[in-house]
Amino acid sequence: MECVVYQERSGSAERVECEDCGGQDAPGEVCEAALKRLAGLGDGEFGWVHLVDPAEDVVARLAEPLGLHSLAAEDAVQAHQRPKQERYGDVLAVALKTLWYLPDDAAVETGEMMLFLGPRFVLTVRHGSADPAAEAARRLREDTTTLRFGPPAVLHALLDVVVDDYGDAAEKVRDTLSALERSVFSAAREDIAGEIYSLKREVLEFRDAVQPLAPVVRSFAGPLARWPREAMPYFRDVDDHLRRTDSEIRSLDELMNSVLDAHLARVGTWQNDDMRRISAWAAILAVPTMVAGVYGMNFAHMPELGWSFGYPLAVGVMAAGAGLLYRAFRRNGWL
Repeated sequence: MECVVYQERSGSAERVECEDCGGQDAPGEVCEAALKRLAGLGDGEFGWVHLVDPAEDVVARLAEPLGLHSLAAEDAVQAHQRPKQERYGDVLAVALKTLWYLPDDAAVETGEMMLFLGPRFVLTVRHGSADPAAEAARRLREDTTTLRFGPPAVLHALLDVVVDDYGDAAEKVRDTLSALERSVFSAAREDIAGEIYSLKREVLEFRDAVQPLAPVVRSFAGPLARWPREAMPYFRDVDDHLRRTDSEIRSLDELMNSVLDAHLARVGTWQNDDMRRISAWAAILAVPTMVAGVYGMNFAHMPELGWSFGYPLAVGVMAAGAGLLYRAFRRNGWL
């Protein structure tokens, strides 16, 4: 458990040391010092409490002093929420997906973060490896202008980090797709249908994280948002970045279908070329087979059987017929 108390006017940040629970070495325990500090917040102060994969009892102990609804506490523990927003009285609950891309594995990995905004506090609960809270805290330290908005400043910082991560991941996915696209239209015969389909599944997972979040962020930048009007441009900027990423994901999904269709068409072309080559060689071999078959019937009365030039003539006819067919198939591109 980590706790930071911010001063809205000065922008100062006070980190609460949790000596009673072992500091950062025991992140799954409730810090009593943090709860006491939050209970004694002065004017213009708000606290940010951050938990990582907390147990149910930890969230339950925080629910009462922070005024969390039981349903909100349940969502904080269960890491299978769709991006959404819910309001429980004065507390706004926001669920969003953290996301990062592994180029070596061509895989999109996702985590989850729950945010609870009260009048004087922010509670964030992280599930997964990605931790946007660390980067958001760094940005708040470097630029304290948004802290005057109170708890919505933390919400903006976290959304800004998460949406930036979405944009970086989308760029890496496009690079991977471009490499697959080059492979599809290369001269080498390589069946990459499995790789294309696997990447398409990752893009769908990416889309499931981005698209439900778009209307949530849009509402934060709208007139119904419950925070100062001066904060609207900041949320509109995040909304603009998210819209651009959403459009990028949609185009990647459509391009993925086109690349898969193109690859399947190429595979069909390869098979057609193979069948034409097989048919051409079968036709070429049919000429000597036919001549040899006729003269191999061993009838007693056949013309040219006693002719001394019969054998060379038969071989010449076979070679000439096969050569003419080979030239014709070669000229028509079958060989």
